[in-house]
Amino acid sequence: MWYLHKRKGVPVYQEISELILSAVKNGELNPGDKLPAERKLATQLGVNRSTVVHALEELEDMGWIIRKQGSGSFIAEGKWGVTSAARTDWKRYLEQNAFSKTEPFIEDTKQLLREADEQLIDGYTGELPLELIPSFDIPSLTWKHFLEEEQQDDFGYFPLRESISRMTEEEYGFVLEKETLLITSGAQQALFMILQVLLSAGDSVAVEDPSFLYALPVFQAAGIRLYGVPMDEEGIELKQLEQTIRQHRVKMVMVNPSFQNPTGKVMGRERREQLVQLCQSYQIPIVEDDVFGQLRQVASDQIPPLKKIDPDNVLYIGSLSKILGSTTKIGWLSAPLSVNRQIAEARKVMDFSLSIFPQVLATIALNDSSFYEKLTELKQEIRNRGKGVCSILEALDAWEVEMPQGGFYIWATFSEGKLKQQEWQYFLKEKLLVAPSFLFSEHKNSIRINFSRISEEQLPSFQEKMSKITQRLMQNRRK
Repeated sequence: MWYLHKRKGVPVYQEISELILSAVKNGELNPGDKLPAERKLATQLGVNRSTVVHALEELEDMGWIIRKQGSGSFIAEGKWGVTSAARTDWKRYLEQNAFSKTEPFIEDTKQLLREADEQLIDGYTGELPLELIPSFDIPSLTWKHFLEEEQQDDFGYFPLRESISRMTEEEYGFVLEKETLLITSGAQQALFMILQVLLSAGDSVAVEDPSFLYALPVFQAAGIRLYGVPMDEEGIELKQLEQTIRQHRVKMVMVNPSFQNPTGKVMGRERREQLVQLCQSYQIPIVEDDVFGQLRQVASDQIPPLKKIDPDNVLYIGSLSKILGSTTKIGWLSAPLSVNRQIAEARKVMDFSLSIFPQVLATIALNDSSFYEKLTELKQEIRNRGKGVCSILEALDAWEVEMPQGGFYIWATFSEGKLKQQEWQYFLKEKLLVAPSFLFSEHKNSIRINFSRISEEQLPSFQEKMSKITQRLMQNRRK
């Protein structure tokens, strides 16, 4: 009974749903019958547990089964084979939702994270571990204090805008005008609003290849066409970019020039100036993602933001989430006043309200006398963890790796070619969570590791897991 045919082009979870429905309609399963446990059913069908869970959730949404926590899943009571009323085919609607499409590998990764096994090493999650996030003293604030706060307008909390402007001037030597600075609920909201206000469905955008932007569903949801441009050691290749601009009538270029996500690469000063000149010649705006700017391990004059080189043509996105944690959700967008006015107005129409709470807390952190001292300590700890992870990867001949100059991602490339689909499962079986390169590109031979989440105590375990995985990968290539 529990056997899958695995038809080409049909998702496995859908085949499982159909298998269960067929058993109900054929009388093999009756109302009230209990289905096998999720793990047992996954083993019998030869699939991952998350795939079984996906199928059961869909059957539950359709009313065919009832899932009881702690008890299992049961065939629902009812008049089988009789449809009392026409039902909306919600599945057909939901299949069009770009935000619901999840890669099975990521579903399995998230399932392991939920299980919180002590043997698990999490190099996948894209934020600092809790123990590294700086802590700041918060003065006594009353609820009335927040309600009476009058220094917020459509652009955000003015004292925070002043603090960000001052921080940028101290670090990079140029001013982000506080009057035109737009506070956002994280960097991704800034990106989302840019897509909504400045681009239309069918427009083309050029990005680095690989890039974290490749994994974001907001482009597909907005109907924007992404075109990846290869990178060399200096960042995005300008000849390839110009060819892409001409061939696809690119409307915008989006880059992450400092500690690029996922590769960690840094665009050199000369390449930055050439990129700005190229986009100026085609009158194409640049969106600069600089969310790792505060976590640099090099002098700021070596990595001048594109915004500093060309204030008028560059839309500059920054964030505090990489320092203060993702729950803070504070980002900002520096753009011409006319652009930010339109974006602020669109956000208001969409009712994307901006909470005063995280803005006040972020302002307190930025103005704390110990902020830069704690930031320096954070960067040193991140660097120490990065060196530990990098040294282990360098000792494995099959992996090509380079210690990044900032941020907390390391990009390791398997020198023996592409990893097959089943080979990615080796990482999950060893409970070593990484972000595979197919999330960021069409390439399938690299991994991104958030080394800030791997403590000194975990390094021996990380070394053991990577050695086992690498050994299995090499054995496959000797066959």
